[in-house]
Amino acid sequence: MKTRITLKELAKLLNVSVSTVSKALNDSPEISPKTIERVKELAALHKYRPNPTAVNLKSSKSGTIGVLIPNIANSFFAKVLSGMEERAQREGLQLITYISNESHEREKQIAEMLTAGFVDGVLIAIAEETQRKKEFDHIKNIIQYDIPVVLYDRIDFDMPVDKVGINDRKVFYDATKDLQKKGLSKIGIATSIHHMGVGKARIEGYREALGDNHTFYLANSAKKESLKEKILKMLLEDKVEAVLGSDFDSTMLTYRLAYENNIRIPEDLKIIGFVRGGMAKYLTPSLSYVDQSPHKIGETAMEVLINRINRKNTGPKERITIATEVVHYESTQFPEKKLL
Repeated sequence: MKTRITLKELAKLLNVSVSTVSKALNDSPEISPKTIERVKELAALHKYRPNPTAVNLKSSKSGTIGVLIPNIANSFFAKVLSGMEERAQREGLQLITYISNESHEREKQIAEMLTAGFVDGVLIAIAEETQRKKEFDHIKNIIQYDIPVVLYDRIDFDMPVDKVGINDRKVFYDATKDLQKKGLSKIGIATSIHHMGVGKARIEGYREALGDNHTFYLANSAKKESLKEKILKMLLEDKVEAVLGSDFDSTMLTYRLAYENNIRIPEDLKIIGFVRGGMAKYLTPSLSYVDQSPHKIGETAMEVLINRINRKNTGPKERITIATEVVHYESTQFPEKKLL
C-alpha cells in the first residue's frame, strides 16, 4: 500500500524548509508566487493531501504539551515533571509524557510522532545514547516544523531553541574551591556520566578550580565494576581527602566503598554528590549534596515554552540558568578548632 507523501518529503524534494511548503500551500504572502506555484505543482503531482488533524490543530491550539523524559528511575526528573505539571495546570494545559529510556531510537520515534501536529510545544531532555552518537536530526526536525521546543536540564547543545538548566561547570568549580579553602588539596571526582554534556561540564569545573599545579584524581566509567575499581584506587591508593560525585550512582558507590573499607566520613573523607535532598539527610552520616532545584527547572521550562506558544516572547532564544547550592550535611563537616 502506497503511503501519502508528507510535508517533510515535499520540502526535501524542493530543497526548502517544511515551513515554506506549508505557507506556500496556504498562499501565504510571505512566499513568492513562483515558489507557491512550484510547491503546488509538486504537491498535485504526488497527490498530497493535508492531515486533517494537523490542519485543525494549526487553526486552533490543542492545549497539549509533549514532554520527553530520559529516565524515570531518576527521581530528579520526577521533580522536574512536577514543576512542569504545576505550571501547565495554571494555564489549563495537558501534558503528554514520553519516556526515551536513554535510547536514541526511541527518542527518534517519539520525535516523529510529535511532528504530526497534535502538540503545541515540546520540552526535551536529550537521551544519553543520542548524546553519545551526536545525532540530533530528529530534534531539529521538530524545530523545522515550527513547533516551539525548550531543552531542559541537558542543555549544552548548539540548537536554536530556549534552554533551561543549571550551570554544571560552576557547581563543581565552586564546590572544589570551597574544599580547597578548608585546607584540602587531594580532591577527586567520581562520575558515570563523563560522556554526557552535564558530566563533561562538571569535570571541567573541577579541573578549572584545581588549576594546572594540582593532581587530578578522576574515577570515570559508565560500567559499574570498572567505576568501582577506579573509585577504590582513588580511595585506597591515592588516599584522596574528598570526592565530588557527579551523579547519583557514582556518589552512592563512593559512599558505600568508603564504608566497606573502614574509611570514616567525614574524618577521613569528605563527600559532596548529586542525590535527593530527602534521602541525603537520612543517611548516616548524612550526605552533603548539590540542590539543583528540579521543581524550579520544570516550572521555568514550562513558563518559557508557554510564552513562546502564546507569542509573548518573540525575541532571541534564551538560556536560563537556575541557581544551585551545596547543602552541607555531616559528610563535609570539619572538626572545630580548639581554643588555646
